[in-house]
Amino acid sequence: MKKIPERTCVITKEKTLKKDLLRVVRDKEGNVSVDLTGKANGRGAYLKKDKEVIKKARETKALERILEVKIPDVVYEEMEKIVEE
Repeated sequence: MKKIPERTCVITKEKTLKKDLLRVVRDKEGNVSVDLTGKANGRGAYLKKDKEVIKKARETKALERILEVKIPDVVYEEMEKIVEE
């Protein structure tokens, strides 16, 4: 039986299938990006694919604390665009 990867959303604390979450990653240089492959090197955090969750992450700055870097608005906008599709 094959194991299905699960991850926890940093905002809702829900454990969900990895494919149902967005991964935001910070690389060694401190650049932050949305990782669509789920395999990019660096420190990652997972968010549920939900506009309200992304909005809450932006307001509470939870991702900034977890990734220990300032997250540009472009990253939040990119996540919102991905969720809309």
